[in-house]
Amino acid sequence: MKKLIHILIFSISVFACRENEIFFEGPYFVRFTEESGSELESYTDIIPLSVHLVAPQVDERITINYSISGTAVEGKDFEILGNRGTVVIPRNDSFGFIDLKLINNSNNILETQEIIFTITSVSPSNYEIGYGPGIRIGNKMTFTIVDDCILGGTYSAISDVSSTTYDGIRISSSDCITYRVSNWDINIFEYPTTRDLLFTDNGDNTLNIPQQEEDTLPVELATITGDGFVNPETREVTLNIQLIDFTDSPIISVKYTPQ
Repeated sequence: MKKLIHILIFSISVFACRENEIFFEGPYFVRFTEESGSELESYTDIIPLSVHLVAPQVDERITINYSISGTAVEGKDFEILGNRGTVVIPRNDSFGFIDLKLINNSNNILETQEIIFTITSVSPSNYEIGYGPGIRIGNKMTFTIVDDCILGGTYSAISDVSSTTYDGIRISSSDCITYRVSNWDINIFEYPTTRDLLFTDNGDNTLNIPQQEEDTLPVELATITGDGFVNPETREVTLNIQLIDFTDSPIISVKYTPQ
């Protein structure tokens, strides 16, 4: 009897699960994949904003038109690459992309600007825009541009002891006075590793590296200090790093060039 009851309960459970399965049968629609996003204005890569089809793939192009509004100024804060105002989902595909490029106009005023993308029409017209009645889900996308400090951004770097160039090094700050560079060991040591440091902007194109301890080095060799300068025309940053605890306290020069 116990075995029979167990079988009966299992059968009812399976039947109940099948009864609760929900299959989406439309109406089919297009929408922004994400409703929000953000990045620092110093970000240099192209940012793809995704629009997708909520429906089976079809053997035809789907053309989506959109408008742009918000506080960010086109041509000053950002630009749209490709065919502005239109994004295409190719045949037998589910996604199309708006290619957004940010313009770095850093001025040490830390604010934010918004770009609001709104889908206005879609062809073929049998697809809806966004999902649900009233306020449509996914018909808008708000992208926030976060202001960066003048020296903030992504750099390539080379030191005066090596011909090797390192890319993708970040310089960042929360107050536009004290900055952090994500790596200064540009083939300086026999086995280089990622080593960061802090420096301050003196406000006159000169920099100061306050005395600090590098925690990836032995304690007896860890003290570093130094100075540097900024080329105001090219925004190149040069740091002169003094390894105080090494023999003769050598000074290594590292140049950072905006990417």
